[in-house]
Amino acid sequence: MTLVYIVYDFGVENDPRSFSQTTNSCNSKLWCDAMEDELESMENNKVWDLIELPNGIKPIECKWVFKSKKDSLGNIERHKA
Repeated sequence: MTLVYIVYDFGVENDPRSFSQTTNSCNSKLWCDAMEDELESMENNKVWDLIELPNGIKPIECKWVFKSKKDSLGNIERHKA
């Protein structure tokens, strides 16, 4: 029996895993632009309303997820946040 391993390169090892990694990255300007684009998109699409939380209620936590989008040749086309 022969085992075949398929390896997928999703670029995860090169993408920042936290906000602080984006600010220390050599591509920090590109990641900041990606975050601004995402915030602008959410504002334009009115995906949230700011309200005061009732006493005893905790807000839902969230975090940034960063991904380099690549073309079919593996070249980075854009940065997505």
